[in-house]
Amino acid sequence: MDRRNFLAGAAAVSAAGTLPIQAAAAPADRNAALRAMLDRFFYVRLDSSPEQATRLGLDSGTRAGLKAKLDDVSAAGQAEDVARAKAELAELRAFGTAGLSPAAALDHEIVTYQLTRAVAGAQRFTYGDSLGRFAPYVLSQLTGPYRDVPDFLESQARVRDAGEADAYLARLAAFPRTIDDSTDRQRRDAARGVFAPDYILDTTLKQLGSAMERPAEQTVMVASFAAKLKAANLPADRVARATAIVAREVFPALERQRAFVQELRGKAVHDAGCWRLPDGDAYYAAAAEAATTVAMGGDEIHRLGLAQVAEISARIDTILRAQGMSQGSVGQRLVALNQRPDQLYPNTDPGREALLAQLNRQIVAMQARLPEAFDTLPKAPVEVRRVPPTIQAGAPGGYYQNASLDGSRPAIYYINLRDTFDRPKFGLATLTHHEAMPGHHLQVSLALESTEIPLIRRRGFFSGYSEGWALYAEQLADEMGMYQGDPLGQVGYLQSLLFRATRLVVDSGMHAKRWSREQATDYLIATTGIARGRSQGEIDRYTVWPGQACSYKIGQTVWTRLRAEAQKRPGFTLKQFHGVLLKGAMPLAILERVIRRGG
Repeated sequence: MDRRNFLAGAAAVSAAGTLPIQAAAAPADRNAALRAMLDRFFYVRLDSSPEQATRLGLDSGTRAGLKAKLDDVSAAGQAEDVARAKAELAELRAFGTAGLSPAAALDHEIVTYQLTRAVAGAQRFTYGDSLGRFAPYVLSQLTGPYRDVPDFLESQARVRDAGEADAYLARLAAFPRTIDDSTDRQRRDAARGVFAPDYILDTTLKQLGSAMERPAEQTVMVASFAAKLKAANLPADRVARATAIVAREVFPALERQRAFVQELRGKAVHDAGCWRLPDGDAYYAAAAEAATTVAMGGDEIHRLGLAQVAEISARIDTILRAQGMSQGSVGQRLVALNQRPDQLYPNTDPGREALLAQLNRQIVAMQARLPEAFDTLPKAPVEVRRVPPTIQAGAPGGYYQNASLDGSRPAIYYINLRDTFDRPKFGLATLTHHEAMPGHHLQVSLALESTEIPLIRRRGFFSGYSEGWALYAEQLADEMGMYQGDPLGQVGYLQSLLFRATRLVVDSGMHAKRWSREQATDYLIATTGIARGRSQGEIDRYTVWPGQACSYKIGQTVWTRLRAEAQKRPGFTLKQFHGVLLKGAMPLAILERVIRRGG
């Protein structure tokens, strides 16, 4: 999962002098002119985000120099991003939509929506990140290059020849500056009282310590580099240079950052919600709308969550009673199910390997069924991997990373296995359907592999659309009979729905109703029966990504409603309905119009 929102973040326009030419283009050329403009936007964004260029496999040819660079996370880099986004938006508005085909007009509308909200967020809220996903704290258990860059170097940076080996070393040498830049930004925000609560900083300190607990040569940054050199049949002499960079430059930068975070920890409060931040109530409203692409206030989100919790709990109760589990609340019975030995893999490396093997079998089983519901399937493969142990303490339970556009790297479905107790067997298939097939991997890959939409939209992300789709995909798997004869598997699916409905309650509870971390955690556990360790990690995630957790259930509710409406029209087919994925991600209000007019 990319922590920097590429599309909403680094936007750029190179020459204002092109505006009169674009605006004066003949109607017959308008579609081509818009496509050229959006492609230019994409490639200038790519130049400003070397890490994205590598993730997409586009750091070659004239952009090969990007392999030696990291993203600019400094305050100056952020200011450039905002300025470029404003220039892009001005150019799009000047271009207008007159004379465009419906498909081109859709591209224009979606990119304009994205930029309008990104610029508005960045201009109003000048702390943390609000140019896309809202994250108020520069440094937390989920934000900061200290945790992202080592994982990026290990999983994304390729070493196939001497040039790429030297580029890897250049990126490693740039890492200390990136760490210091993030420290400086957090220091600037802290002067305004904007830094994470005490419990978030505790986990952040733990992860910073974990990054330095091994000798430099044993860190993932050096060990993975050594393995890549060996695989490429390159001399190992560069390993010593990498080791020296980490020991003499990276570790001191991490230590400086840890000392600063420790200083913040001494001043930190325990309040969970962003209501305590400057313009905090408005920040939450904007964050929730940015994530869901639906305008809903905290009270409305809370009420929706409570209603859906009640409805889904009743469905689970019916199945559990049929299984002879009738004592206690639904949450208590789910806890009991989670504790059953037959539902747990051993919390050992062999147990984790067995769990990963089961996930791969689930992907294969679903892949065989996909042609029943989809005319077009992704070409890119998807692999299951464990979240790196160095960041697992603060990482989400599962997340997806798309394949490269050049086909050189598969998509990756990461699962957090810090404790297998957090991942009982009855819920695993649902997570696989969400992260891989027919969830994120199918939706993201179909857009990436499309030639019908501009590059800028092929990589587009709207959480309400994408996370809503992934939750709808869990529902689709149930409807396709993937849990036939497996009532506990169906309980796992419904528990997942319940979990996402509960998110609406606790996210709005913390950020709009001033719930404490403890109150939110206890409610999540009591309602869903999810193990305390995983539940605590979830609540801490919502602390630093306000509003994002609401996008799943709100998005799924919209997807389900739109399908129900489409089913009433003559000639409806599931494959035709799912064909909308080929148009790429979009805000939910725009999706609604697209589906209602028949695609």
